[in-house]
Amino acid sequence: MTSDWQPSASLDIIWQRAEYYKTIRRFMEERDIMEVQTPIFSNSGNTDPNLSSFNTHFHSPNDKNPITFYLNTSPEFAMKRLLAAGSGSIYQICKVFRDHEAGIHHQPEFTMLEWYRLGYDHHQLMDELSELLSIFGYHSVERMLYSDVFESCTGLHPHLADTNTLFEQAKYYGLETNTVDRGLLLDFIFTQSIAPALSGDKAVILFDFPACQASLARIRNDNYPVAERFELFIDGVEIANGFHELCDAKEQMSRFEEDNRKRKIKGQNEMPIDKHLVNSLEHGLPECAGIAVGLDRLFMKMKGCNSIEEVVTFSYLNC
Repeated sequence: MTSDWQPSASLDIIWQRAEYYKTIRRFMEERDIMEVQTPIFSNSGNTDPNLSSFNTHFHSPNDKNPITFYLNTSPEFAMKRLLAAGSGSIYQICKVFRDHEAGIHHQPEFTMLEWYRLGYDHHQLMDELSELLSIFGYHSVERMLYSDVFESCTGLHPHLADTNTLFEQAKYYGLETNTVDRGLLLDFIFTQSIAPALSGDKAVILFDFPACQASLARIRNDNYPVAERFELFIDGVEIANGFHELCDAKEQMSRFEEDNRKRKIKGQNEMPIDKHLVNSLEHGLPECAGIAVGLDRLFMKMKGCNSIEEVVTFSYLNC
């Protein structure tokens, strides 16, 4: 008899996960942040060229043509619709799905904690994230400007270096494509040079990213455009991604369209744009900040595990 039916994680880890969720829910309840649930699939997909959505088909009993739905890569769009409808500050713990992602830090299905705080900017949300991390033993969370860390490791200023210079630096680190996409070049250099410098047990938050990596964050102009975005790293692994949220419907639509242009250039399928989200922004999204936390990765680092499979009940290889 084989043992491939057994859980990937030990029963002790599974029990600790349950306690871990209780702690998160208690943290949110103490701050009057309401727990919500949103659908796992949507009729629109994630346009981000760096993410791949799973899709599925619904066969209605009244329609011969199946309807395509996309499994969420994040609950963000639906949660923002709730915020625009007047929900107040909200959170959820849910399953999300990303195709083409598997490895010691990745599973195609994983668990995400996402929360939004009305009236917060990204600095206030970093404060609250640090409060949550302290409960889990990370009592000193270092906060650094993205540009300072990038320049310290590479000698280049990520906001000001021209694309050709970034390309030559990426080639130095082993880039094998001829991309001139600034965001991809910055990501590649970061992965090869900066992330390893963040290794160790400490938790580090990098904030104020280059504008080309704004995603759904708002952009402010200092001496150059800066995306009001932050990421949490523990031992060099990205754990969380947060934004001072973009509230401008026209700008959001423009970014979705630009994403699809990039997807087309890369030979990827264009994704249906979430018009519901755009309409909710037109109605009025309150000033807010939001964050997505990969709970499996966080728990993996908390427990000193070497692979994400050690902290999920069943790996995608034996589910």
